[in-house]
Amino acid sequence: MKELVFGHKNPDTDAIVAAKAFSYLQNQLGADTEAVALGTPNEETKFVLDYFKEPAPRIIKTAKNEVAAVMLVDHNEAQQSVDDIAEVQVTHVVDHHRIANFETAAPLFYHAEPLGCCSTVIYKLFKQNEVTVPAKLAGLMLSAIISDTLLFKSPTTTAQDEQAVKELAKIAGVDYETYGLDMLKAGTNLGSKTEEELITADAKSFEMGGKKVRIDQVNTVDLNEVFAREAALRTAIEKQNKENGYDLFLLMVTNIMNSDTRLLVVGEPQETVAKAFNVKLVDNKADLPGVVSRKKQVVPPLEKAF
Repeated sequence: MKELVFGHKNPDTDAIVAAKAFSYLQNQLGADTEAVALGTPNEETKFVLDYFKEPAPRIIKTAKNEVAAVMLVDHNEAQQSVDDIAEVQVTHVVDHHRIANFETAAPLFYHAEPLGCCSTVIYKLFKQNEVTVPAKLAGLMLSAIISDTLLFKSPTTTAQDEQAVKELAKIAGVDYETYGLDMLKAGTNLGSKTEEELITADAKSFEMGGKKVRIDQVNTVDLNEVFAREAALRTAIEKQNKENGYDLFLLMVTNIMNSDTRLLVVGEPQETVAKAFNVKLVDNKADLPGVVSRKKQVVPPLEKAF
């Protein structure tokens, strides 16, 4: 019986690649799966897919109309998954995030590790099952790890992530440092994007203290280029908050060259954000030196503050 494999909504490179990698692995082990996506690939992911001449996965809105069961990668929280996740059976989860808002009626395969990237976890599963990673897939997987770890600059990076990239680079035949920087820069080409695209491209929703919190991250090589559009960004965020019922929206604008983030906060409670990061918000903004990871440096202190 066919199953669909997918990552989270507003997919980043890891969400797209992890689905392709886990689907390939499962098919090699005898399953019948198809990797799909819950959104359009971003600029960075398009660069990766073009570089390795790999087609983008088709996009789905619902799963039950196609299959009875699904496999999740790079997420587990219901609000980040397909709209009708409650109406299908989840048979597998491979992840590297916290576990929240997740339960199943039937037993399942669940493999999660606190590594920098879901594709690193999947690479370990290839090894455990003695399945060879094809050269093209190796290139995709190392791209996902570089993306999630910001070329090893993120505090989420582990020694296992670095080792995986080095091994996959040999299989793919690429210089991962030169390629990785080109790939990350491709994702910072923001001039052609609308404000709405910027605030939704890498956004995730969280429930904290009874509040609906939305956190979006934009990578750049020039903070001023993004904040030149601040007024329009605020307007777009206020619209999103109103239409989707978000109480609080945090826009993380991260400079990938020096590993700093400037936070734009729209909604309430602002004082909880200030408390979380021990900062004073000035005009709804705060600079967070050394902060690059939503998962490790933004979500945990926010949850603690709430």
